[in-house]
Amino acid sequence: MQVVFNYLVSRGLFYPHKVVKPLLFGLIVLLACLVFGVRHGGIGLAVISGIGLVIYTFVFGYQPGKPPIDVMLTILAVVTCAGFLQTSGGLTVMLKYAEMFLRSNPKHVTIFAPLTTWFLTVLCGTGHVVYTMFPIIYDIAIKEGIRPERPMAVSSVASQAGICASPVSVAVVSIVGFMSVAGYSYTVLQILAVAIPATFFGVLCAALWSYRRGRELADDERFQEFIKDPENKAYVYGEGETLQGKELPSSYYHAMYIFFAGILVIAILGNVPALLPHFPDAKGAMKAISMTTVIQMVMLFVAAMILLFCNIKAKDVGNSQVFRSGIVALVSVYGVAWMADTYFSNHMVLLKEWLGTAVTAYPWAYAIFAFLTSKLVNSQAAAIAIVMPLALKVGMDPVIIMSFISACYGYFFLPTYPSDLACIGFDRSGTTRIGKYILNHSFMIPGLIIVFTGCCMGFVVAHIVL
Repeated sequence: MQVVFNYLVSRGLFYPHKVVKPLLFGLIVLLACLVFGVRHGGIGLAVISGIGLVIYTFVFGYQPGKPPIDVMLTILAVVTCAGFLQTSGGLTVMLKYAEMFLRSNPKHVTIFAPLTTWFLTVLCGTGHVVYTMFPIIYDIAIKEGIRPERPMAVSSVASQAGICASPVSVAVVSIVGFMSVAGYSYTVLQILAVAIPATFFGVLCAALWSYRRGRELADDERFQEFIKDPENKAYVYGEGETLQGKELPSSYYHAMYIFFAGILVIAILGNVPALLPHFPDAKGAMKAISMTTVIQMVMLFVAAMILLFCNIKAKDVGNSQVFRSGIVALVSVYGVAWMADTYFSNHMVLLKEWLGTAVTAYPWAYAIFAFLTSKLVNSQAAAIAIVMPLALKVGMDPVIIMSFISACYGYFFLPTYPSDLACIGFDRSGTTRIGKYILNHSFMIPGLIIVFTGCCMGFVVAHIVL
């Protein structure tokens, strides 16, 4: 036995009890805080992380890690700008154009609806825009005799898949920040050059699969039995909501144009560093300011322009859904990232040996880790805050990390996410539902297709553009 023990230790496959024990206990505390915190929502997850920090510092004797301040400040600037966009009506204009597009192509709503919700998320940085689209998608589908589950379920997961492809999402801003901290100077455009085609391809594959999913409504015995009741039939085929025909103030359009101009400026500055202001570094060499700083400045400037030229009250921004959801994400990233950094940084030597070897031999292991973490914390931004700094610290190739960007979306696995539950509620036909065995719900297969095909495409694209 001693020979076997010595062999395992020499090969790095086993470590003495005094080392493994605190590592495992620390992991138990980390997982317990995540599981318990998720039950209380995003802010609850952040404050429960404080329990883990206190245990690590005062009980285990860990040196406290560092909260990602630069990342948090960037998130705050982006969320503030998005809040001004929604309050000013700029988001409403985008939704109106999206509805116009879908109603002009009703027979192919199963294909175009998820692509539309994905695109709206890419533009706005939040998947919450999908709530307004659900009744529109349902109305188009039911009037065309299309099983509403087909476009609605895939549209729900598509809206969340677009988060990691948006230049103004918390997730992408976090990626930019963590890459910069680790010493990698990837531009926003380089990151999006991988994330956009990867997630778009995943959504397209899921939409194509959904085109013929489930029974036709005429052959669905459960649906036909439901609409035999005249009241139920009137409920199912009743009039839906629409933005068509509504006159919107010109200030709404101005806000949208200002927002788009801001995104364009960020894209140009990120791709042409020569345009950035340069200042001497510690060694006296002239160096351009970081893109995280640029994003913060531009987003605050855009918010200011919307405030000054689009006739809104700044105090109303705090009540907008996008702003409130973004602040919750910010606080969540703050607590989770600080707790995770404290744990990982105090065991980095072992983690580099274990995880470094694992991800080098099996790069797909990172995708599984990211997927499970995302499901655990129900947030792509929070998952990135946990897995990306760790992966970068153990020496994982950033190209591989970006290859599996689609794997950061895993919270569709259980049908508990608000947008999925809302989708079920908006489908008055009852075709979008949670199955008898929980896991056989309407979002499972489209979600898995998006993640798997997105990772495959991301792997190819990342090795070309990075």
